[in-house]
Amino acid sequence: MDGVFDPPMRELLARHGAYDYCVSEFIRVTDEVPSGKVLRRDIPELVGVSPQTAEIGPTTASGLRVQIQILGGNPESLAAAAQVAVVEGARAIDLNFGCPAPTVNRHDGGATLLKYPDRIRAIVAAVRAALPPAVPISAKLRLGWDDPKAVFEIAERSAQGGASWLTLHGRTRAQGYGGAADWERIGQVRAYLGNQIPIIANGDIRSLEDFLRCQEVTRCEHFMIGRGAMGDPWLPKRIRASWEGRAPVKDSPSFAFFARDFITLAQRYSERNEYALRRLKQWISLSQRVGGGMLFAEQDRDWLRLKRARSLSEVWEVLQCQRE
Repeated sequence: MDGVFDPPMRELLARHGAYDYCVSEFIRVTDEVPSGKVLRRDIPELVGVSPQTAEIGPTTASGLRVQIQILGGNPESLAAAAQVAVVEGARAIDLNFGCPAPTVNRHDGGATLLKYPDRIRAIVAAVRAALPPAVPISAKLRLGWDDPKAVFEIAERSAQGGASWLTLHGRTRAQGYGGAADWERIGQVRAYLGNQIPIIANGDIRSLEDFLRCQEVTRCEHFMIGRGAMGDPWLPKRIRASWEGRAPVKDSPSFAFFARDFITLAQRYSERNEYALRRLKQWISLSQRVGGGMLFAEQDRDWLRLKRARSLSEVWEVLQCQRE
């Protein structure tokens, strides 16, 4: 979710969702270890960590905990970067071995590590050894590079390295985001590892019905929602209510309601109006692909006006006309 799940979007979903925690965009780590200044710039929630909140660590403005994610292929550099993050206030580190972006993969990062399970174990072990025992380490994985059977060895090596939990997306890198997420395979991995380590199921949870099916198939107790929440920011509330046996959550507000809030948050993050406009259009495009029933109909004139808007003033004109 690099370039999508930025600070304004994290705060928007934190305000309107029902999450236990969220994960930052990844910090790319090469041979040069990012400084604390770089981490605070890219993950501004770190700036808010004080002696009073040090035990909780970074949170969004509305109080949702933020786990810091790093990405790379050098164990020593990643371990050093994790140490910097902890000094800056991080209280959990996630290692990204799932990003399918070609540019990232060509530079020895993300899903390319799935081809080398022993390297994943070495990276997890190096980061684990560098941090205090109280700081958990997790790994974000896919089913493999191109063979989903590889996931069993990958997951086992990650656990051997000392990961506290694994987040497993139900596709290989070769699949990208095409086809359907293989929840059955996720369930098989959970059963294979037994009680050794928790598995967080991820992929294609775009509605309450999807969640219930994923829960039934995987038998997991933990779930990560990314693109589905972009299509419907209230989806986590529906899931939480169902999980806790409460009355169903009413239909969410309109897209206009969320868009207005998001623009305000984006303008606080960056004074450049083009940033808020670009990010809103990016969100609209992604939401259209993942669904969720929140957006205008494709043929709606307002929908077309939003897609074609060249300024925030044009966007505001459309949004002000929409009902809650």
